[in-house]
Amino acid sequence: MRRGRRPLKERAVLDDRERHEIEAEIAKYPVKQAAAPEALKIVQKYRGWVSDEALGDVARFLGMTEDELDSVATSYNLIFRKPVGRHVILMCDSVSCWLMGHERMYERVRQRLGIVFGQTTPDRRFTLLPISCAGACDKAPVMIVDETLYVQLDSSKIDAILEEYA
Repeated sequence: MRRGRRPLKERAVLDDRERHEIEAEIAKYPVKQAAAPEALKIVQKYRGWVSDEALGDVARFLGMTEDELDSVATSYNLIFRKPVGRHVILMCDSVSCWLMGHERMYERVRQRLGIVFGQTTPDRRFTLLPISCAGACDKAPVMIVDETLYVQLDSSKIDAILEEYA
């Protein structure tokens, strides 16, 4: 399944930095196709998401078809196949977080940003996504912004966190 549209500035060919990092990952595995998830993460690290063109470049580099690699990409919920905001908010919706107030925290974020799960703010600053577990059940409710974990959330913490990224 092909998603997303290529932005005008999207480069189609892997650059030397991406290629070098992917080759380092390939060296860790008995077959280069096993490095597919890491190769996709590398491209996403530099481009923000994995466009159809980038997916095709990685597939050729790994000796895979685009469909094979897309099936890898779509099995990982943190490989983005369409553009996301500058900051990705992952709200944990595990049982622990639900019991400790996930719904109230989600409602606060929804009100503040004017978006629901799966959407990006009009200014492209934030994308809001659910995550099934953030691995911090003892500190619920939690959310991750970019790579920073925020714990024991309440409305005032949500407000302060969002202001940090404004």
